[in-house]
Amino acid sequence: MEPTRILAIRHGETAWNVDTRLQGHLDIPLNDVGLRQAQHLAQALAQRDTIDAVYASDLSRAHTTAQTIALATGQKVNTHAGLRERHFGAFQGRTFAEIEAELPEHASQWRTRVPEWAPPEGGESLIVLRERILRTVDELASQHPGQQIVMVAHGGVLDILYRAATRLALQAPRTWQLTNTAVNRLLWTPQGLSLVGWGDTSHLEALAKDETSA
Repeated sequence: MEPTRILAIRHGETAWNVDTRLQGHLDIPLNDVGLRQAQHLAQALAQRDTIDAVYASDLSRAHTTAQTIALATGQKVNTHAGLRERHFGAFQGRTFAEIEAELPEHASQWRTRVPEWAPPEGGESLIVLRERILRTVDELASQHPGQQIVMVAHGGVLDILYRAATRLALQAPRTWQLTNTAVNRLLWTPQGLSLVGWGDTSHLEALAKDETSA
């Protein structure tokens, strides 16, 4: 089977990203910066990449980003709840500082990335998250051998994909960026994922020029 090329992309910026407030499964829309990021990303992909399918989380911040790409590349958005962000339970809606202050016994488990620990009130453990994400990627990528697809998702999803592609443990410290709308290139085969390129934000240079000239 020919490999499937994946462009794995985190959604554009939201107000809660700026506030360091955990979104999880809460449906927070893109802010104005996020909308412009998505537009510049879509233009760049339309100019340089052949896109055979676009998939997205059903949360609006990811779906709106994907819809912008789909419009620019002549595709439609296929939504899949399996691409959602990690469910953060009681952490959702709280800032990093609030979590440390209000739920300190859980905050330490979160900071140290204990794989089996799950946030209270229905949150997902890292083990459960990894299983969900990799199962979803296998399901979607296996439909497109020899093609290139876009998957628009969330920071926690992208973190899992990077670890899977580089064979890093769930508890390994993160040394890579999860920038809003960065383009991350992966190859999928039935044997798993491999890393091609990570963190391409060249399309955001044009956005910075727009901000400067505005």
